[in-house]
Parts: sequence; structure tokens; C-alpha cells
Amino acid sequence: MAEKLERALVVTAHPDDAEFGAAGTIAKLVRDGCEVTYVIVTNGNKGSGDRTMTPERLARIREDEQRNAARTLGVERVEFLGYADGEVDDTRALRRDVSREIRRFRPDLVICQSPSRSYNLGASHRDHRIVGGVALDCVYPLARDHMAFPELMPEFEPHKVREVYVMQWESPQLAVDIADVIDLKIKALACHQSQFADFAAVEARIRQRAAELGKPHGYAYAETFDKVVLMR
Repeated sequence: MAEKLERALVVTAHPDDAEFGAAGTIAKLVRDGCEVTYVIVTNGNKGSGDRTMTPERLARIREDEQRNAARTLGVERVEFLGYADGEVDDTRALRRDVSREIRRFRPDLVICQSPSRSYNLGASHRDHRIVGGVALDCVYPLARDHMAFPELMPEFEPHKVREVYVMQWESPQLAVDIADVIDLKIKALACHQSQFADFAAVEARIRQRAAELGKPHGYAYAETFDKVVLMR
């Protein structure tokens, strides 16, 4: 993260995905003067074990929680695309919508989820994999090519992203030291109250995983990614 990044776009499937996978990195970007925007593809309307909850009420709750979590990290702008939780498909409409947001906010850096299935089933939820793959397809080539989605022109001009961080826990290429912001990551995660019956247990797992990710690099806590640098 030594090179100055002016703008970053975080594209995830659900409310809370950004906090689980990249909150420390996001907090450090904001602290370094980077303008960070969230794009959340789904409305999170399936993420509850409460039999009295309705999808409509849950979507409103999760939107409020996500905005609060983002503000905790210094992120003021959160865009929701409104797709149904658990029902995301790689469609032209979704590729157009994500390409539009990349063109709208013109980030130097995109942070997204991995398109690959891994041992971590929670991290490689179907929505995560599809949204991760779509985000990468939009970075290259769809958001940068003027003949892709001509209906977006001229309002949303093509944009070339400089770097991508793909959330990764298996043999990652990049480890970001988050020791100085781990408490802020935990505070942001705590905003997603509807998702946790026992937040103390969640916090313990998050700290343990971040410690495990940091240990090979000499960091007390880390978040890890595959880093893609795009050719100009």
C-alpha cells in the first residue's frame, strides 16, 4: 500500500462482507486519505435465523447496519444494487450494474471477493464467488471498453482500474498489517447486530484468524489478498 491510491471501490455480495474480509485494510486506506466507496450487490434479505423476521424488514435492518459499519471505518458512501440474497447470477444486468459503478466512482483500486471455492465455505458462499467473478470481469474488460454496455454512454465513460485486491486466505500474495486497526475492524463488525447471537465468540474467531494470517509475515494481525496490477 506504499503507492498513493486516491479512490477505492469495495464490491461485495452482502452487508458485512467488507468488514469480515477487508475492514482493517479499508480503515488504513481511509486514514491515508483514500476515498473509499462500497458497492453491495444484494440486500441481505435472507441472513437471519429468526422465524419472526421478514425479508423486507431484514433488508432495511441490514442496510442500516452496513451504513453504520462503513461510517465506523470512515466510509461515507455505500451503494446498494438491491439483488436478492442467495439468488445472484452472473447476468448481463449485474455486469452492467457493476461496470456502471466502476465507471461512476473511477477507482484506482477495487477490492472484491474471490471467485474460487475454498475450504472456507463461509467465505466462498455462492453469492461471494459470483460477485467476485463479476467484479473481475467488469474491471477487465467491461468497465474500460467503450463498446461494452453502450447504453451507459455518455453518462458513464470507460475507466481503467489500476489494481485489484482479491480477498484470499489460501496462499495469499499480499498481507496487510492491521495490528493498529484491529479494534476498529471489530467495532465495525459489531454494527451488524442482526447477524450475531454471540459476538464475543465472533470477535475471538476474527482475532484468531487475523493472527494466523499475520504470523508468516511477522504481523500481530493481518488481512490477506491476491493483488492484481493491471497493465496500462
